[in-house]
Amino acid sequence: LNDVVFPSTEEERHLRANDRELNLSYKYSDNAIKTSKYNIFTFLPLNLFEQFQRLANAYFLFLLCLQSIPEVSSLPWYTTVVPLVLVLSMTMAKDGSDDMNRHRCDKQVNNRQVEVLVEGELQSEKWMDVQVGDIVKLENNQFVTADLLLLSSSEPLNLVYIETAELDGETNLKVKQALTVTGKLEDSVEKLANFNGEVHCEPPNNRLDKFTGTLTLKGETYSLDNERILLRGCTLRNTQWCFGLVVFGGPDTKLMQNCGRTTFKRTSIDRLMNVLVLSIFGFLMIMCLFLAIGNGIWEYQEGSKFAAFLPKGVNAPFSAFLTFWSYVIILNTVVPISLYVSVEIIRLGNSFYINWDRKMYYPKNDTPAEARTTTLNEELGQIKYIFSDKTGTLTQNVMTFNKCSINGKAYGELLDFSGQRVEINEKVDFSWNNLADPKFCFHDNSLVEVVRDGNPEVQAFFRLLALCHTVMPEEKKEGELYYQAQSPDEGALVTAARNFGFVFRSRTPESITVVEMGELVTYELLAVLDFNNVRKRMSVIVRSPEGKLTLYCKGADTIIFERLNPSCSNLTEVTTLHLNEFAGEGLRTLALAYKDIDPEYMEDWKLRHHVANTAMDEREEKLDALYEEIEKGLLLLGSTAVEDKLQDGVPQTIEQLSKADIKIWVLTGDKQETAENIGYSCNMLREEMNEVFIVSANTAEEVRKELHTATLNGEYAMVINGHSLAFALEKDMEIELLRTACMCQTVICCRVTPLQKAQVVELVKKYKQAVTLAIGDGANDVSMIKAAHIGVGISGQEGMQAVLSSDYSFAQFRYLQRLLLVHGRWSYLRMCKFLRYFFYKNFTFTFVHFWYGFFCGFSAQLGLDTHYWTAMNQFFLWGSLSVYFAVIFTMYSNGMFLTLTSSFPFIGTARNSLNQPNVWLTMLLTTVLCVLPVVAYRFLRILLWPTINDKVRGRGYKVRQDKVLPATPRRVQARRTSTRRSGYAFSHAQGYGDLVTSGKFLRRTPKSRPALFSQTDSPLAQTQPQFYRTISECMCKHL
Repeated sequence: LNDVVFPSTEEERHLRANDRELNLSYKYSDNAIKTSKYNIFTFLPLNLFEQFQRLANAYFLFLLCLQSIPEVSSLPWYTTVVPLVLVLSMTMAKDGSDDMNRHRCDKQVNNRQVEVLVEGELQSEKWMDVQVGDIVKLENNQFVTADLLLLSSSEPLNLVYIETAELDGETNLKVKQALTVTGKLEDSVEKLANFNGEVHCEPPNNRLDKFTGTLTLKGETYSLDNERILLRGCTLRNTQWCFGLVVFGGPDTKLMQNCGRTTFKRTSIDRLMNVLVLSIFGFLMIMCLFLAIGNGIWEYQEGSKFAAFLPKGVNAPFSAFLTFWSYVIILNTVVPISLYVSVEIIRLGNSFYINWDRKMYYPKNDTPAEARTTTLNEELGQIKYIFSDKTGTLTQNVMTFNKCSINGKAYGELLDFSGQRVEINEKVDFSWNNLADPKFCFHDNSLVEVVRDGNPEVQAFFRLLALCHTVMPEEKKEGELYYQAQSPDEGALVTAARNFGFVFRSRTPESITVVEMGELVTYELLAVLDFNNVRKRMSVIVRSPEGKLTLYCKGADTIIFERLNPSCSNLTEVTTLHLNEFAGEGLRTLALAYKDIDPEYMEDWKLRHHVANTAMDEREEKLDALYEEIEKGLLLLGSTAVEDKLQDGVPQTIEQLSKADIKIWVLTGDKQETAENIGYSCNMLREEMNEVFIVSANTAEEVRKELHTATLNGEYAMVINGHSLAFALEKDMEIELLRTACMCQTVICCRVTPLQKAQVVELVKKYKQAVTLAIGDGANDVSMIKAAHIGVGISGQEGMQAVLSSDYSFAQFRYLQRLLLVHGRWSYLRMCKFLRYFFYKNFTFTFVHFWYGFFCGFSAQLGLDTHYWTAMNQFFLWGSLSVYFAVIFTMYSNGMFLTLTSSFPFIGTARNSLNQPNVWLTMLLTTVLCVLPVVAYRFLRILLWPTINDKVRGRGYKVRQDKVLPATPRRVQARRTSTRRSGYAFSHAQGYGDLVTSGKFLRRTPKSRPALFSQTDSPLAQTQPQFYRTISECMCKHL
């Protein structure tokens, strides 16, 4: 889910500082960037090519080609050109404007100035001219030019502070530190110019959190990781200057590698519209075929009567063929070219409603709700499954050190003589500690007394908390310490150690300085065994001033207990009881352990660690194996319990979503007891439930058996841990897992990894065919958010990674109720009503011409004038949109709701716009009521008030019935070359009357004429002159 992308065949990057000739030989990309798509020559052809890949645009281009054929077209060419050019021009203008902005931004960025070390001197050069291997100088508040290896800085210990808001949206400062060997270069131009270190590192990729490489200098090899790299897009803060070596430039930087296209999410309405458009296109072909067959029959039966008035004869099949393509043009309005444009306008308006909603604005952090996409609004009204993180999503993610267990004794609550808890309101006095945090609050004085009495186990406990972490301290004034922690948990634990007399004061790459009960102690830092989602633990190896080597480890209790020395079995049982009590109260727990290390073994391990740490292949696997080797035989110290309170309104929100028949699954990394307690606090788990079904087996067969034997009839909930979930997600068991989970009202997955979160979402998407939503606040939720149909990010305490990957974002979980039940419902209903009206309008307008074909000999004549047609279409398009938004804005305003509260019940959401029977009934009744009166009127008019043509046709029919005409030899017709068709000449029942009865044109002098027909009983086939009478004469004779 977070695969590294290698855009080229480059397997390893090799560069040398201050050696442009060597570096240019590798043909690495320079530092110029290009995000634009077009230039002045390629814009028109490329943009048109992209637009005509859309089905609707290609279809109307095909119509335009048909209209250029005179034999086919009965409409002027501009009736198709105008709307097509309008749509293409609007899209082209938008694309052109966007690309011009990209050109402008590219030019602005590429022309920024930076100081580069060239031939022993610092020169100001443009960013686009910087090459891989150059050494650049950055000053405070400057953007980082390229991906740089940090060499030296103006700050003590070669530290620099950077802001990564351009990369991950986080505004808190990050700390980077240069290697000690390069930090000695300082700001000496002479030393920097003579620096010739060689870097071997990974090829360009999109991993922002990982870098693997080595620096070779004077025969020594040094390991490089992400802590030594400054990424392009960051901003230097609180640092006067720093120097860096360019490793990746331009398109190879991690910022540009992450600019790839994201997965495009489509709604069910989009899929429905595509199916409808294709169905309508097929229906259009059927209508055109039907009318073409009708034209062929009409030409064969009726057209021969008028053949004498045409210069050439009648060819019924050819006429039907041309009529088919003519009706493709005439009936093109049934295919909606403006549908997609109109839908996007409505979606944009719905997105503005979400952004403007004051009830989803969080004033504490000045954070409004944001619709980061405009294509998924109506999908919010169809959510069936919600997958939620716990920490920071359901809870506040503001950690406070609440309780702990040290050497088998629990601290943090007071018990009376009967063992009952006593409420403690008095806070512990930390005035004896000058470096204590005044905001820290604790209520058990007994722990302070034990610490001050010098208890070795308790002091070792807090010493571990002060040493085993990755927190960076900042001391602006003497005694005023500020901790920059990667997670709130670490900040809370280090702050607790600070208040109990073990104050973390400063750190360097080789040491950690701690004030222990007023005494300054510096530990040599030998190794940091960092935390990740697989290890679920962190360790440090330090040497005390007395020379004693110790490994301190903290992590998940299940992970730590597996690595304990067997001598800790009794202490493990007592600590487990305390952990269960803490978890039952909804507290987040960690286990703490330590181990003394033999110096000789440490020397050997350190050599192997250096080899693994400088390896270019499988570095992480080799380091994990070494970590696993040394983190064994640990001695248990105790456990910590940190409180993370629920956000406001979470139980009420979950209750309302459950009433809407939305299922909520919680996916968390916390232990089972903590997850269960939070479930009860959120009203997801209730006492009236039949049972909470727990899956916690350790083998695949046991997990299968537990899932298979589950017979859940009634209200049940399921809790499954990550170990069992790993087996349950296997191919042969995932269906059984899904069956059991879907029978439960609530599902809680605990101890899960980010990958497992995404796998659970994909499982439901794959088999349930339901719309899913994932909501989270941290980087470990990104894979889940991307996997779901809709991703929602909470801008909380863990940064902005989840928000940057989401489709919608806000500050509190309770706003999810309004997003789904208000904006989702409104957007869905608006879209359904619009689609019903749009298709009704198009079909109504098209059926006029279809029905008119029965009265014009199926000759593809227009029933409505072209100007009227275009004007009405534009009027209804723009008029309906304006009226629609005006009415909706008024009807759903706060004032109208307060005035007519009872008129706004929750009516739910339909699956799609065509599943409602009343829609089809309305369409059927409308069609029947519109067509039936016209049909009846036409028949009655022929019977009661027949025209001359009707009477002639009726009399001819009677004559044919009474008298069977003799067979006549087939008349040979001349080959037709005219572009005129008989259907066009005789399209109206009364259209040729004036022509036939015109005296001055048709009354001629009798003369002989050649025979046209071999039939002798027809007056037209005789050689005698023909005389024609006026209408008045015909009427007199008839009367």
